[in-house]
Amino acid sequence: MLMAISGVSLAQTDSGNTLREAREAAEARDQQRLMSFLDDQQALEAALEQASSEHESAQQQYDDLQAQQAEQSQLASELSERQVEQGEALSGLLANLARHSSEIRNALGVDSLLTLNEDALPPRLDEVEVLERHQLETMVDRLAALTARTGRAQRLELPVADANGDVVPRELIQLGDFAAFTDSELLQRNENDGSLAVMPRTPQEIGGLIPGYYQGESTVFAVDPTQGSVLQALTQRPSLWERFQQGGYVGYVVVALGILGLIVGVGQYLYLVLVSVRVRRQRQSLDQLQSNNPLGRVLLRFEGMDKHQTPEALEARLDEAVLAELPRLERSQPIVKLLAAIAPLLGLLGTVTGMIVTFQAITVFGTGDPQLMAGGISQALVTTVLGLITAVPLLFVQTALSGRSRYLTHVIEGQASATLADHLESHTPVVN
Repeated sequence: MLMAISGVSLAQTDSGNTLREAREAAEARDQQRLMSFLDDQQALEAALEQASSEHESAQQQYDDLQAQQAEQSQLASELSERQVEQGEALSGLLANLARHSSEIRNALGVDSLLTLNEDALPPRLDEVEVLERHQLETMVDRLAALTARTGRAQRLELPVADANGDVVPRELIQLGDFAAFTDSELLQRNENDGSLAVMPRTPQEIGGLIPGYYQGESTVFAVDPTQGSVLQALTQRPSLWERFQQGGYVGYVVVALGILGLIVGVGQYLYLVLVSVRVRRQRQSLDQLQSNNPLGRVLLRFEGMDKHQTPEALEARLDEAVLAELPRLERSQPIVKLLAAIAPLLGLLGTVTGMIVTFQAITVFGTGDPQLMAGGISQALVTTVLGLITAVPLLFVQTALSGRSRYLTHVIEGQASATLADHLESHTPVVN
């Protein structure tokens, strides 16, 4: 215990010595500074003047703060008196104006075309304690201007951002809060800063009306009464090429096969039309047989046969000549028929793969966001449509080919039979 007390006493003695030494050092510095001022009279006077200036500045600031405090106190008392004078009626009016002003500003915001001008919206009155006359007049004037602007068509020149993001002043027409457009494109408000920008895609139904109305040649224009909902849907509607791309690789295969079938079918049908024309000419001149048509070739082969054969042999040889012409007349029909049968099956394949993609999206992301499932559903539906669209024309082409070739076959067989009958009749002895 004695040792602990001795340690504490020793520490206190050291602390006292340190404080005394610091105090003596500060006094020595002050004494040295005072002696320097006494030796240099000019430095002493400059220091005195600086201290006096700082004192006057502090005093002036103090007086200003006192005056400002008195002015604010007087203003607060005047506001309190005026608020008491207004009573509950004007206080309720101020509350209603503040509420309606906030509702209008929140409803229009930066999305409405009525707020292209900065001073279009009514002022905020949330923080106003006493209603002033000029505030009431400003509120009424701006509400009246907004109401008038809703039914006004006006021509303006404002900065517009194009598809590349470049902002340049452009002349435009504003139709109230319904539409704004240049000479060829619709405009919309940016969600970030509220500036005007060109729509990514102008619907074809509206794009055809813009030039005439802009030039003053027409007074007809289409507006969206839903404030952009229908227009947004039309803007997001995919084009024919975009819808075709939604089918994926299966859609490409279906369309490629359909184009191949149409090319083959149309080519064969044109060939059959040419053959029909030549056969018709050959029937009109049977005495001059030509080898550029199946009927002429059949009859030329019949002319080269040995006529001393039995009628059954001649008929068999003639049938053989007719059958030799059928492959040319019926070619391309099997492949067109096959493609017409394959197209719906490929569409069904695309439907199955699209549903697989949809279920995979549901498994990973759930059903909270329908856009994640839209790709698979689009592929499923588009491939089905492409398969049917491909199959139907191919069926018509196959039917046309079959009908035309069957007609030519009947004509050739009939004319060949008639030629054989005439030959048999001319070489059969007459019985009295």
